Amino acid sequence: MLMSEKKKNTTVLDFFAEIGQLKRVRRSGWWTVGIKDGESVADHSFRCAVIGYCIAKMEGGDAPKVALMCLFNDIHEARINDLHKVVGRYVHIKNAEKRALKEQLDTLPREIGASIKALMDELIRDKSREGIIARDADILECMLQGKEYYEQGYTKAKHFFDKACNHLKTKSAKKLAAALEEWDSYDWCKKLAVLKR
Repeated sequence: MLMSEKKKNTTVLDFFAEIGQLKRVRRSGWWTVGIKDGESVADHSFRCAVIGYCIAKMEGGDAPKVALMCLFNDIHEARINDLHKVVGRYVHIKNAEKRALKEQLDTLPREIGASIKALMDELIRDKSREGIIARDADILECMLQGKEYYEQGYTKAKHFFDKACNHLKTKSAKKLAAALEEWDSYDWCKKLAVLKR
C-alpha cells in the first residue's frame, strides 16, 4: 500500500525534527577529558562534511557523495545519543547504531530511506574510495576538535589527535594530520585580523 501524500510529508517533517535533536546531543567522548559542554553531533557532522568534501577533491573522489556520507553518518545518535568508547565495554554499540538507523530510515518514504541506507552501507563497508575518505574525514574532524580543545587548555584532549592519525588511510588525510601537530588553530583568524596600511 502506498503512503498517502499527507502522511509522507508529515513523516519527512518528523525526520527533520528528529535530526534537529543532533544540535543538542553532545559528543560524549569530550566528557572523558573534562570538557563539560563540548561540540554537538550536528557541529561535528557539519565540519566533517566540509572536510570530507575537500579530501575527496584532493583524492579524486566523488566529493558530493562523501559530504552526504559524512552528514548522515551519525544520525542514529538522535535516538541513542553519542556513545564514547568506554560504553563499548558494556553495550554493543554497532548493533544499537544499526537498529536505530534502520528504524529511522524505515519511517521515511522508500526513495529517501533507500538512498540514505545505500550511502551508510557503503560507508560501513569501508571498502570504496568514498567510504574510506568519509571515515578519514570523521577521524580528522575529531583530531581538529581535539587540537582546538587542547589549545584552549584541555591538555588531555591531546589524546584525540595523538593516536588517531594511525587510523587514517588516504594520503591527503595523512598529510593534513601531519601538519596538525605544528599548526595553530587560531592562525586563520590572526591572518585576517592584520590591518592593512
